[in-house]
Amino acid sequence: MEAQPLISLKDIAKHYKVGTEVIKALRSITMTINKNEYVAIMGASGSGKSTLMNILGCLDTPTSGAYILNNKEISSLTDNELAEIRNKEIGFVFQSFNLLPRSTTLENVMLPLVYAGIKKEKRLNMAFKVLQDVGLGDRVKHRPNELSGGQKQRVAIARALINNPSIILADEPTGNLDSKISLEIMALLNQIHKAGNTVILVTHEEDIAKFAHRIIKLKDGEIESDTTIKK
Repeated sequence: MEAQPLISLKDIAKHYKVGTEVIKALRSITMTINKNEYVAIMGASGSGKSTLMNILGCLDTPTSGAYILNNKEISSLTDNELAEIRNKEIGFVFQSFNLLPRSTTLENVMLPLVYAGIKKEKRLNMAFKVLQDVGLGDRVKHRPNELSGGQKQRVAIARALINNPSIILADEPTGNLDSKISLEIMALLNQIHKAGNTVILVTHEEDIAKFAHRIIKLKDGEIESDTTIKK
């Protein structure tokens, strides 16, 4: 089966002005990520990986270059258009979980559906199903302070999956977890990839990156290496 491009970046650059100095966070990034790929993006602090993640996640726009996601030109969209793409196309999983502390597990997972304008009964059913899929069907009424770190990350993953996005973008998803729980979360991301999702993992840990099928290493705002891992 022929690979279908999901993400295409061409000569992406991102510059920041700090006082009189221009910081070139990304210099010239050209790459393609196909549907159902599992890609890890690595790099030391200052390599540009966080900037690249923000651009891939439509949280920021490039200074120059073209970003095409699912056949849509992203680079020139308005803030409102970017917000819509983020809600429909991208499921985010962050190191710090980013859960609402006073909301239940079910309410946290339903949140993207509220923004998408889906009716309450359907929201409840969809959220309950996805919580069951990540092994938390018995925790729907718990609040974040009643959950372990691993359970919080499962809630975050369920919330990321709820809109059936094109991409799951996981930023250091095991950064706050011990090694045993980290392996459980990575096994869950493997399942999500096998179910047909495209997973992009941003990490500085070699052992976590090895779960991916392709590792892109950045250095000084450029791609240093792009390696496919045979599984």
